[in-house]
Parts: sequence; structure tokens; C-alpha cells
Amino acid sequence: CVFVVILELAGTVALFMLMSRANPFADTWQTLWESVFHSVSAFCNAGFSTFSDSLISAQTSPAVLSVIMFLIVLGGIGFLTLEELYLFQKAKRKGQRFRLSLHSRLVLTTTAVLLVVGWIGYFLLDRNGVFKHLGTGDTLVNTLFMSVTARTAGFNNIDYGQASVGSNFFTILLMSVGGSPGSTAGGLKTTTVALIFLVAWSRLRGQQTVTVAGRSVPDETIQRAIGLFVIVFGIVTAGILSLAVVETQAGRTPDFLRYMFEAVSAFNTVGLSMGATYELTDGSRVTTVLLMFTGRVGPLAIAAALLSLI
Repeated sequence: CVFVVILELAGTVALFMLMSRANPFADTWQTLWESVFHSVSAFCNAGFSTFSDSLISAQTSPAVLSVIMFLIVLGGIGFLTLEELYLFQKAKRKGQRFRLSLHSRLVLTTTAVLLVVGWIGYFLLDRNGVFKHLGTGDTLVNTLFMSVTARTAGFNNIDYGQASVGSNFFTILLMSVGGSPGSTAGGLKTTTVALIFLVAWSRLRGQQTVTVAGRSVPDETIQRAIGLFVIVFGIVTAGILSLAVVETQAGRTPDFLRYMFEAVSAFNTVGLSMGATYELTDGSRVTTVLLMFTGRVGPLAIAAALLSLI
């Protein structure tokens, strides 16, 4: 509760100052309301906006996008990691030593890698596309924002229907990962993806035990991560198939990438869309509702509940 109040309040103050400076003649209370709304929405990785174009109109407002990004990342790394970072800084000020847990190390490392890889990928794919009208500085901020928001925040700073095929597929990959355990974000989770890659790397090196920073990862944890990945892959694949079949039978133009984007976004509770959401038939909307519910509650929790009924 303390983290939520402090960080969302700080975000509100920063956004209010920036928005007031950008539009000094706007109604003060309206600006304050928009600042509160976007601060809460960003930290909670909700992606809702009071603006009709989400944050597309903020493409040339790097400071506003930076505050939103900061809140998204803090909300997405999880409260356990936030607490350990606070204790780390507190111990450092006192000259004491505090060791981050393996969980927090995985979260911070994986998050940093995904942000940098996404940033570079979007810059290479979109600098001459949807951002060709922007300068290099604004393009760098906007492509970083795309890397941040894609993993469950869901704010739009571009029209994804106009983005390149490579960029949209890249977004699907980032949406599939999501945030971190114990956070406000959804998705498969950064630690799960990190463990799966570590398992693959260990097997390629002929090692039977997965080790990280000199510590071995329990086999039970590895099996749970692999099991979660398989379940999520099956659910999302079934969702994509359902959308593709139902929409094609309804006479819609086949566009597999749009249906894949829609299904992955729904399951990982991202909220991004290439513009297909409002066109979906009732059957497909039910599918997206089920995907969102399963993704938010968690496939393992649902599987455990179903098993308890058998």
C-alpha cells in the first residue's frame, strides 16, 4: 500500500506539472484528474486513457512518455523486487551490505534485457515507418515506450494497424512475456521465460542442474515453469485458432496476424489491438473474454480449481 500511494502520487504530481506546462490554459481540475487517472493506470499496467487516441498525441512529449514508462516499469517488476530495492538502497546509505534475492536478480536482468532488445528492435523496424515524421530524439523515446508498454501496459503511442508486420510480430513476442511475479502486470512472467532459457542453455552445455549466479534452481521450480509455458501455449493457440475459424466463417477477410495479436493481447491482459477488437463477432468476443479472464486469474490457478472438482 505504501509503494502504491507514494509512486502513484509522485506520478500524479509529475504528470500534472508537465501537462499544465504544455497547456497552461486548460482547466486545472481536469488536468489534475487526467494526471491521477494516467498515473494509476500506468502503475497498475492497465493501459486505460482518458484521451481518445490513448497517448498518440504525446509522441512529441518525451517527458510525459518518460513518466508513464517509469510508472509502468515500477508496477511491472513486482512488489517483492521493489521492497528489496528499497532495502538495498537503505543498507547502502548506512554502509551495510544487502544481497538481492535470486528472484529479484532474475526480474531486473530479464526486464533490462527485454527493454533494451525491444528498444533496438522497434527502432530498426519503425524509424522509417510510423515514426518517419519524428526526429531522432523523439523516435528513440517513442520506440523505448513501445518496448515498455508492449509487455502488459497497453498504452498506444502509435496505431498498431499501421505498424509493420515485423513490428507487430515483435510486439506479440513481448506481450507473451508480460511482467514479473507479484506485480500489477499479467503475462507468462519474466522469471518463467528466464528459467526456460536457462534450462535450454544448461542442456546445451550438458549440465543437468540449472544454476544462476552460483545458485542452483530447484528442479520443482524448473518443472513448474515448463508446465506453465506448455499450458499457456496451448490456451493461446486454441484462442488464436478459435478467432481465425469463427471470423473466417463469418465472412471476414482472413488476417492471421491480427487474430494472433488479438488473442495474445487478450490472454496477457495487455489491451493493445491492431484494430480488430470492435470488428469481432459475438463468438470471438466471448473467446477474448475467456482469454482475458484466464490470463488475469492465472492458468495454474484455474487448472488447480478444475482438478479439485474432479
